[in-house]
Amino acid sequence: MQRAFAQILFFALLICGFMAPGVQAATDAGFRQRLAADSRACIIARDGLKRAVDFAGSRQDLFAPDREKKKGLMTRREKLIIWSAWSSVLDSQAALDAIRGRWKDFSLFREKERRNASFALNNACFLAGYRHALEFIALSDKNPALDTILDEAVPELGLPAGTYGRFKFRFLNVAAATEFSALQAIDKGYADGTNKELRRAIEDDGRVIWQMGKGKGHALTVKNALAVVKKGAFTAWFPLQKNVSEWMGDTKVRRKGAHLISGEQIASMGKRLQPGDILFERHEWYLSNMGLPGFWTHVAMFVGTPAERRAFFSDPETTAWVKREGVADGNLEKLLRKRFPNAYATGMTPLEDGHPPRVLEAISEGVSFTSLEFSGAADSIGVLRPRLSRRDKAEAVMRAFRYSGRPYDFNFDFQTDSSLVCSELVYKAYEPAPGMRGLRFPLSEIMGRRVSTPNNMVRQFDEQNGSREAQTDFVLFLDGFEKEKRAVESTPVEFRKSWTRPNWHILIQDAPREIKAGKQPERDANGP
Repeated sequence: MQRAFAQILFFALLICGFMAPGVQAATDAGFRQRLAADSRACIIARDGLKRAVDFAGSRQDLFAPDREKKKGLMTRREKLIIWSAWSSVLDSQAALDAIRGRWKDFSLFREKERRNASFALNNACFLAGYRHALEFIALSDKNPALDTILDEAVPELGLPAGTYGRFKFRFLNVAAATEFSALQAIDKGYADGTNKELRRAIEDDGRVIWQMGKGKGHALTVKNALAVVKKGAFTAWFPLQKNVSEWMGDTKVRRKGAHLISGEQIASMGKRLQPGDILFERHEWYLSNMGLPGFWTHVAMFVGTPAERRAFFSDPETTAWVKREGVADGNLEKLLRKRFPNAYATGMTPLEDGHPPRVLEAISEGVSFTSLEFSGAADSIGVLRPRLSRRDKAEAVMRAFRYSGRPYDFNFDFQTDSSLVCSELVYKAYEPAPGMRGLRFPLSEIMGRRVSTPNNMVRQFDEQNGSREAQTDFVLFLDGFEKEKRAVESTPVEFRKSWTRPNWHILIQDAPREIKAGKQPERDANGP
């Protein structure tokens, strides 16, 4: 999930890097590519805000309860529903802030076309954030209890204490209204050549803001408006304020192309993996909790190469199952090729630098075969191994092949199979069925949709530790340390606790005591 959002939202912003507007870009095509990617990112973040606001409006029992309901205390389940929507609001706002930060010097472009286009993107991000913030605050104010509930710290969702108070201060402020007026003034002279989708969003959001009675700032000339915009904007409301805002927007640029997990660690990890293993990934340079809460926001499935699958799935039970599926000699590879010829051909095609496809994951391009070198190029990785027979794992792999090529589901709808998010691929690959024991992952409600998140999968592993209900075994945990610019192999204990980490963990983390003392990672009750 994390990687899909990261790739679609921050392709130009964080992966390609960004030249200062005052510097001539290498090519017009390069500039247009970056602009198009960030424009799309702005629209997706805006859609995320709209979904959160629409959800809040649909849950009047929580956001606008009647008098009797107000007298009662909210259950934790009700609070989690509210917090998930609130987390999505903050994630989308952070995405818009990060995009604006890249295009804030629009006035330095010498060419009119570039200046106008970059201003339009800057303006669209501001208006989307301002409009939906005002709408969310208006809905939340109908229930006085939400002032306290939305200000609570919820570390497992990445929510620090006091966010709602800072959020309201940022947007219910004369400075925000003045900035709105300034951008409106500039827009009159910079509107030519605007992306049509952005223009529709600009006009729609601007109209709603005026209707809400905000933005009644004094009339401004373009010159004065530019001064207002340069002095304002980008007020941080995250914990630690400026540092976290910079981390979310700039870290990829600061160590572009680098990952805390080294190539040697990826190669070593590959020797320890088995087909069917579940990979949890953390990428610090992305807006890592975009859309889904928690420290772990991406999950993938290791399927191995044909040679690795042949070696692993040669047991009698799997062979007998394959025969029952219609392959006389019990060869799983023949079954996969027969059932899913296109997917199988894709899974045989070498990838970047000749690396073989060994992982299936749902990323922005859709459900894709990727190399371990690509998927493992992360900052933290945890691996769990299902406590299932090889025959069950073979069926899970076959199910995963079935979903290859399907698009990524930005609506997070587990009810449909036509498009999938990363955890949905793993969830459905291992879903119990007649003849298959499978895995049962927890579901939680995020803005009205029942989903299973990567972070909750790790939380379940922690809660089941040492019990008869344990469904998976610990394989390894490569824990990234930003200050040391490296990842170290950590302990099962640290992995079990990792789901409680806040999203700004790298700014406050300290090496685990076991690593400080030079101890070897301890064995887990669910160890291999």
